[in-house]
This record gives sequence, structure tokens and C-alpha cells, in this order.
Amino acid sequence: MPIRIYNTLTDKKEDFKPIKENSVSMYVCGITPYDFVHLGHARAYVVFDIVKRHFIARRYEVAHIQNFTDIDDKIINRAKEQNLKTSELAQIYIDDYFEQTDKLNILRASQYPKVTENIATIIDFIKVLEEKNYAYKKDGDIYFDVEKFEGYGKLSNRKLADLRAGARVEVNENKKSPFDFALWKKSKENEPDEVCWDSPWGKGRPGWHIECSVMSCGILGDTIDIHGGGLDLVFPHHENEIAQSEAKSGSTFVRYWMHNGFVTVNKEKMSKSLGNFFALKDILKVYDPRAVRYYLLTQHYRTPLDFSDESLNAAKNALQGLDDAYLKLVQAVEESANTIKDQDLLALEKAFLESLDDDFNSERALSFLHEIKNLILNELFKSPPERLSQIKTLYEKCADYSLGILLPENSADENLEMLLNDRNEARKNKKWSEADRIRKAIEEKGYKITDNPDGTSSLTKKL
Repeated sequence: MPIRIYNTLTDKKEDFKPIKENSVSMYVCGITPYDFVHLGHARAYVVFDIVKRHFIARRYEVAHIQNFTDIDDKIINRAKEQNLKTSELAQIYIDDYFEQTDKLNILRASQYPKVTENIATIIDFIKVLEEKNYAYKKDGDIYFDVEKFEGYGKLSNRKLADLRAGARVEVNENKKSPFDFALWKKSKENEPDEVCWDSPWGKGRPGWHIECSVMSCGILGDTIDIHGGGLDLVFPHHENEIAQSEAKSGSTFVRYWMHNGFVTVNKEKMSKSLGNFFALKDILKVYDPRAVRYYLLTQHYRTPLDFSDESLNAAKNALQGLDDAYLKLVQAVEESANTIKDQDLLALEKAFLESLDDDFNSERALSFLHEIKNLILNELFKSPPERLSQIKTLYEKCADYSLGILLPENSADENLEMLLNDRNEARKNKKWSEADRIRKAIEEKGYKITDNPDGTSSLTKKL
């Protein structure tokens, strides 16, 4: 079964056909580091982490680029408020990004280019657009002339003639059209040198949209396989990226556009502008990062995900059930099999992978993880070690390798207590052979079981 991707550009699922065989080039829009990363950011980066992991599982080589937009009006204003250099402020929030996303077990990108490291390349890119008559200068600013690009609106399914100035379209008398966007912005009075660069058009800095086109094309080439980001980036950001990139190169910019749905709070989009966002660092003080990651996988990536304590607690409890089953399996069999041979386990692995083949359906993939959990609980004291070892391998491949849910720590005290509780339950239900089997497993670990008159049991370490 081929990997199928819902392509925003065509509004349908398509079989993935890479530019280069067994290779994937993927660009994901990164953060503007002027504040702490929030749960909405986390969803986007967990989504594309699953995409990356699944391509790797299907034996593709993945070149994954994610930028930092480290120069922006919001950064300049926040740095001024805090009496910091813009570079200092940006680094604070870049460090926070890595600290929090590492806790969520998000694989690092191949490269993290910064806008400030690519100014010369940005200037060269704009010069080509100017030479091709796609850009014009007005009072020191350089704008892209959207009327000159025939396909404008094809990603967001909007016709230029029908567009009206909206909340995210800057109205400016200097522009030929309100939908022309800035490629280069002249510096303002009294701005520090660190936010201004010399250019053929005077001192200034890049516009927002040009930055991603330059960093993407500069590293991955004029045409890339996958470009991803949040649904809010479809228009105008990604629409403008297509226009300027294809105007410059004359080639298709991106073959597959992927966009994740919003995280909502009471059905409203989580965003800093609405003031209803939750910093990831604060959430991770309360909830285990593994549970947060699990929660972010519970809905298909294109659907909204509504935030609440109840939903996070539900994820925590579901993960606890998986952990309990896995740790019981660890106690029963220490080693994992090198290969999975049993046909029913191979079929389960195939179904799990095919759920991710189908537009990276993590919600469906989690359901197969729970099937494996039930298999563990049903077979734990019935199946031979070789079979249990294969089940352990299957669980680890699905949970850890593909979904990035780190395996629970194997705490000896917690696991022994869990085994003891299972033995007490077996004795209560008069399952004597199962109780004896657990007793032997505990004694092999160097502990002695004492059965108390009240029906409970206790452990002491053998000398």
C-alpha cells in the first residue's frame, strides 16, 4: 500500500511519489521566537514528527528543514520592552523551543536555518524577481506584484478578483494592490543596526513570506516534496510562498502541501492574539510529556483538537493502561525478539503501518496500540516466552519507534508491586496456577513472598 497524503493544493488524498526515489524533502514552517512555545505549536511539530517517523519506518531518507524567523516586528518590539538585543531575545525562546520539544520526544530537523543567517541570499532572490518584473519598488519598500503571477490563489482556492482586504492583508497606499506583499521593508527611524541590512534598495530587512521561500529553495532545491505548517498559514503565507518561488524558478514549488488543524479552547482557535494560549512549559509542569504527546495524537492531524484538563486526563489514563500492560510484559520477558515471525503479529503490524500510510492517521494507529495491549493482558501467563518476546518487539516498534511515545521507565519497585497485586488478584479468584507462576517470577528476581493471614502478601529481599 502506498503512502497517501491529503494535498491541500488539490483538496484530495494522493499517492506519494517522491522527486527522488526513497527520499523525502520536507520543509516545515518554524516559530517566530518572541514568546514561549504553546500547545498549538506542539501539535504542529508532533504531527510532522509522526510524518517523518513514518517515512523513516517505510525506509525513506528524510531531509527535514525547519526555520526560525528570528527577525520580525514582534521580536523588535518585545526586545525593546525587555531592554535586550533582538538576537538575545530570540535565543531565549529558541532555547525554550528545544527544551520543550525535546521533552515531547520530537526528532530534531536536519537543519534549523535562521532568517538573519540568510540575508544575502534573500537579497539575491528578490533581485531575480525584480529582473523578471515580478517586483517593484515604492519609497524604499519592495513589493511582489500579485497581478503578474497567473496562478495566485490556487492553494487557498481564492480568486484574486474576489479577494478583499482582510485582517491579515495590510492596506498600504504605496502598493498597487492591497494584496501585493512586501519582499523587503525599509528600516524605520531610530531602529538599531542589528535589525537593518544594506541592500540595493537601501537599509531594511526582509518581508515575512520571502524568508521561507529562500531557506527552503536554498537548502532543498526549487521543487520539494512536502511543505507543512498550521492551517492558518495557507493564506496568505503559503500562497505567497508559491507565488514568489514559482515566479523566480518557473518550476513547481511544492508537490504536497500538508496543514494540521488548530488546537482549540472551547472551540475557539488557540492563539496569542486571542489570549487563550497555554505555554507548553507550564503544561509540562503539570502533565507528563508522554501523556501530552499521546493527547496530541488522539485526533487525525487535519481535525481540530479541543484542549481541556479532561481530555489531557483521559490521555493520561489511557497511556497508564498501556504502560501497565507493557511493564507486566517486561517482567515476563526481558529480551525483545530480533524479528516478528508469528503471522497474527505480522498482520497487526501491517495494519498499524497502513493506518499511518493513510494520511498519517495517528488516531487509528493508537487504536492498534490498544489492541496490542489487550493481546499482552490476554497472553501474559499463557504464551511461551518466544511469543511474548515478539509481542514486546511489536509494541516497542509501534509505540516508541513510529509514534514516538517513549517507553515507561522500568522501575523495579513499581513492577514488583504490580506483580504482587496481580498475584493477590489471581489468588482471590482462585487462579492458583497463575498465582504460582507470578510467585516464581518474583522469587527469580531475588524476593521472598510471605502470605499473610488477612489474605494479603508482602515481599522481603532474599539475603
